[in-house]
Amino acid sequence: MTEDESDQLWEEIGRDDDGAAAKSHLAAGRPIYYCDDAYPNYMIRKWPDGRRELVTLTSMAEILVVVPLEDE
Repeated sequence: MTEDESDQLWEEIGRDDDGAAAKSHLAAGRPIYYCDDAYPNYMIRKWPDGRRELVTLTSMAEILVVVPLEDE
């Protein structure tokens, strides 16, 4: 799969996402993780209380907080 094909696939997947799964995870007290073009090479972890953190993964599959983010 080329990078363009991969980008197109993720755009199509995102188009069909109504956010129900994310809302369910937050309601159950678990954080969610998502990407934002404003922060390339990082993920955002959002906690049920609304806090957000810029995070990255190590080669040992550990999640490291890079910086807390301001409220949305």
